Amino acid sequence: QILSKGELQVSDKERHTQLEQMFRDIATIVADKCVNPETKRPYTVILIERAMKDIHYSVKPHKSTKQQALEVIRQLKETMQIERAHMRLRFLLPAKEGKKLKEKLKPLIKVIENEDFHEQLEIVCLIDPGCFREIDELIRSETKGKGTLEVLSLKDVEEGDEKLE
Repeated sequence: QILSKGELQVSDKERHTQLEQMFRDIATIVADKCVNPETKRPYTVILIERAMKDIHYSVKPHKSTKQQALEVIRQLKETMQIERAHMRLRFLLPAKEGKKLKEKLKPLIKVIENEDFHEQLEIVCLIDPGCFREIDELIRSETKGKGTLEVLSLKDVEEGDEKLE
């Protein structure tokens, strides 16, 4: 009876360690997905942990760390300069649907880096990761499988040393 329906008792220290580990995991996910919008450089995990403590974020043990990380990003936006790192994509769209589809995609695109129109329309751009699924479905439905969407990089960040003058 106890083995089939009983619950495992977890000591205070174990629970504390588990919550601490989740807190660190959430901070790591946030640091991976976000950048400083001014410099386009990633934040450190320690900085994110400190910011989470400043907003008094409490870990919910029954929610996934990824869900909580997205929640933390929303809360941190109110107190510090932080935004999701943009994804770099390349679209190849058939000539017929290209122009019409480009107008529908424009509101979802942050920055168009390169645009080329020969036999087909090729666009290299930066988008907010939250719009990816919407863009993917739009391209699939409008081009009936003829258009392609290629992820060039999952996060667009500046690397290397910063130049001071």
